[in-house]
Amino acid sequence: QVQLEESGGGLVQAGGSLRLSCVASGRTFSNYAMGWFRQAPGKEREFVATINRSSSSTYYADSVKGRFTISRDNAKNTVYLQMNSLKPEDTAVYYCAASPGSHYVIVTFGSWGQGTQVTVSS
Repeated sequence: QVQLEESGGGLVQAGGSLRLSCVASGRTFSNYAMGWFRQAPGKEREFVATINRSSSSTYYADSVKGRFTISRDNAKNTVYLQMNSLKPEDTAVYYCAASPGSHYVIVTFGSWGQGTQVTVSS
């Protein structure tokens, strides 16, 4: 099983930017599709963005499309989430996850990290 560790969260004003990172270990990183998910207080965890093994394809939730960009560096075993034009409703704990399957099949993602808190003030 792949182990994941997120970092880069923090407090930012609305309209600001943050870049999250997730470092993987334990398995061959390039064998996995990677994704970012988030969970706000009192809500279920939701899909944010995913990327395939080769970075040739990405998939975004409608709520973040055009504002967030997922990318990966297989040489560094790291996946990133660049978040621009942040809104208060983006406030959540952000998790990265890995999937041995297609990056379009959200239910296949697992091996969750511990999460990193993102708070957007209005």
